[in-house]
Amino acid sequence: MSARFQELDYRQTPLGELSLRRRLEPGTGREIHEIKLNEEFLMSSMFVVAEVELARLALAELTGDSLNVVVGGLGLGYTAQTVLEDPRVGSLQVVDALSEVIEWHEQGLIPAGRTLAADERCRLVHGDFFDLVRSGQGFGPALLDALVVDIDHSPRHLLHPTNADLYGPEGSRRLADLIAPGGVFALWSNDPPEGEYAATLATVFTDVRAEVVRFPNPLQDRESTNTVYLARRG
Repeated sequence: MSARFQELDYRQTPLGELSLRRRLEPGTGREIHEIKLNEEFLMSSMFVVAEVELARLALAELTGDSLNVVVGGLGLGYTAQTVLEDPRVGSLQVVDALSEVIEWHEQGLIPAGRTLAADERCRLVHGDFFDLVRSGQGFGPALLDALVVDIDHSPRHLLHPTNADLYGPEGSRRLADLIAPGGVFALWSNDPPEGEYAATLATVFTDVRAEVVRFPNPLQDRESTNTVYLARRG
């Protein structure tokens, strides 16, 4: 490997070839971490504004202390790390289907992993988020104050076709059943706001809205956008 690029780990998984890479950004020398699944980038630390805003926007909707939070999707850990920066959070579970990604955090190969491992409020859970929601067993006996999800590219562009039911009326109802009254559901999307999905959320949630998050994209020399959906359990 060159001094500017290093593959930190490579694994064969049931979903395909998974790799963790570290490289130096040309011009700035900034260290960039990337997770790839087959030929697709799952996460890059070049673009984390929306992942941070996902957590910040969700928690800004809440009052009180000892907040019980679940994050679906670990990735490079920026959403989970932002949740833990809020002193009102009492407990955080981060659920990921890829045990390899959890191991990388626990081994310190991903910088955020050191923060997550050092915080006694945080627990990394190996499991299929979608199966946990479908099963009705949820994430423990207590209802959640915030359920924050960053797994699929969008409600229409999925990592796996079986994930689709989460974004329909029945999946939305299951999500709502896991959240305490007044609690918040938040979802990251790489696509522009979709009125159809917002309308589906509105069948079981209140105060549904889509926040567009803007950030510079130096690779394309333009501004890029992501979407954060927010919905309150009535």
